[in-house]
Amino acid sequence: MKASARNQFTGTVRDVIVGAVNAEVHVGLKGGEIIAATVTKESVDELGIKSGMDVIAMVKAPQVIIVTDFGGYKLSARNQLPGTVTAVKHGAVNSEIDIELKGGDKLAATITNDSVETLGLAKGQAATAVFKAGAVILAVAG
Repeated sequence: MKASARNQFTGTVRDVIVGAVNAEVHVGLKGGEIIAATVTKESVDELGIKSGMDVIAMVKAPQVIIVTDFGGYKLSARNQLPGTVTAVKHGAVNSEIDIELKGGDKLAATITNDSVETLGLAKGQAATAVFKAGAVILAVAG
């Protein structure tokens, strides 16, 4: 499978919580991180998603927010993955920020150059990648 989403995490479904319309799927990564995905109940049924199966969780880079200091605030976004900045690639307007998670998975975020400057992002810096459960697309081997 090829997809345009930069972030593709192979993981194992830990839990599926099915509601009337949507379901929340928890995907465990190799480093112990959990990605929460909100998908329709119909998608869970059609894809046959169940605990113990391998899936790919995909997130487009522009959907990822970078946080360096929560300043005591709590966020409603379920996915908050701490890691270390491994690269800052500047473009004309936006930059790509690469973050390595503790288990070795890598994640890319696309943010404005102004945000890079405001956050003082640099290689080796601790940063947290944040994205909502609804931004996650799940794929299964078919």
